[in-house]
Amino acid sequence: MSYFLKRTENNLWHGKFSNFPEDLVTHAVSTRIDGASKPPFDSLNLALHVGDEPENVIANRKKFVQSLGFDITDIVTPNQVHGEKIFRVDENYRGCGCMNYADSIPETDALITDTPELPLMLCFADCVPIFFVDVENSAIGLAHGGWRGTFKKIAAKTLLKMGDKFGTRPENCLIGIAPSIGACCYEVGGEVLDKCKEAFPKNVDELLIERDGKIFLDLWRANVVQLLEIGVPEENIDVAGECTCCNVGWYFSYRAAHKKNLDRTGRIAALIALKA
Repeated sequence: MSYFLKRTENNLWHGKFSNFPEDLVTHAVSTRIDGASKPPFDSLNLALHVGDEPENVIANRKKFVQSLGFDITDIVTPNQVHGEKIFRVDENYRGCGCMNYADSIPETDALITDTPELPLMLCFADCVPIFFVDVENSAIGLAHGGWRGTFKKIAAKTLLKMGDKFGTRPENCLIGIAPSIGACCYEVGGEVLDKCKEAFPKNVDELLIERDGKIFLDLWRANVVQLLEIGVPEENIDVAGECTCCNVGWYFSYRAAHKKNLDRTGRIAALIALKA
């Protein structure tokens, strides 16, 4: 299993997980390369809520989703709030949030569906994109795991919700943890330390890493741990292992932008859809 970048015919790059069956799902992680947005959103910013010019974001979204065989009006995307709400979408939600942020699924940080050719799309700049593929029941999910959502165990809750709605069993689900901020860069303190100890009392030593007198959080492992707890085999979980803060030439990173005294940056997107 491995995560890799693949160049498309229209000069974009797609991040892909090789463990996802190509005959079952279409999926990709975007990069920040070859879009229409100007600094500090340069250049393939896919988020409508960060202060970028809407026409540039829409042009970027069209280019990205077309590279995957969809129209911009196909995608469904939520208003992400670092919470734990998981929402099942079907054909009735096609196009929600595609060109107008106000039309997004409200206050939701994970989407699930068993509707074919309905692309789920979430946006990220350091938080963890988590893909779910239920091979047995032909269902998918996509979750947003910042530290708040991760400590609320949104990854585990998304998979359990798929179990409720689609009969998904953890042992048959494939998981992809996409590029996001790594323990190499994610220095934390205060409330984050306390919440981590509260959420993962048995795993503090592996999640909070002390280095040079500072504490760093391993969000990747925190999401793996909660999935293992509900029965996902570790071999079913593919961690990309790419830090967005280290690889800011490829991905947007809020932490990297802040280090440059920038208060805004763009967002990459994660997208997944079932094939018909």
